[in-house]
Amino acid sequence: MVNGSFELNLAERIESLKAGTLAALSVCVAFAAIALVNSQVLATQFASLASLQIASIETNLLISGAIAILAGFLFGVTYRYVIREDQNPHLKSGVVLAFGLVRGLAQVDVGFNLQGTLWPFGVLAIESICLFAIARLALDFAIQQDWVKRFNSN
Repeated sequence: MVNGSFELNLAERIESLKAGTLAALSVCVAFAAIALVNSQVLATQFASLASLQIASIETNLLISGAIAILAGFLFGVTYRYVIREDQNPHLKSGVVLAFGLVRGLAQVDVGFNLQGTLWPFGVLAIESICLFAIARLALDFAIQQDWVKRFNSN
């Protein structure tokens, strides 16, 4: 491998690592905030959403949070490669919806098979889309500030 090519690949990997880390951090913060709102507001106001109540930090919540953070990291890396130099808002929204729906609909499927009710898992599906939308906003801001570089396919 030519030295310049190696440096370019290393630079691209570092930018992807930065994008993934930023997205993971923003998903982590958003996940905690949304879980708090779900637990303190939705679960107390609507009986059908009582399963969203968090009494204490438990293993399920930690595992769900870790999965969300990992998904956020993968979203950040993927988002950077997908948008490249393109200014197409549909492309950006499509990435958010793809990641959000895959995560959210998986939760709906599991919840329906386990409990037979969709409401709490519908809320979690909407939460998933919101998590990736927040990560997108953070990445768009970071790219605009030149903290993270767009992927250059040339």
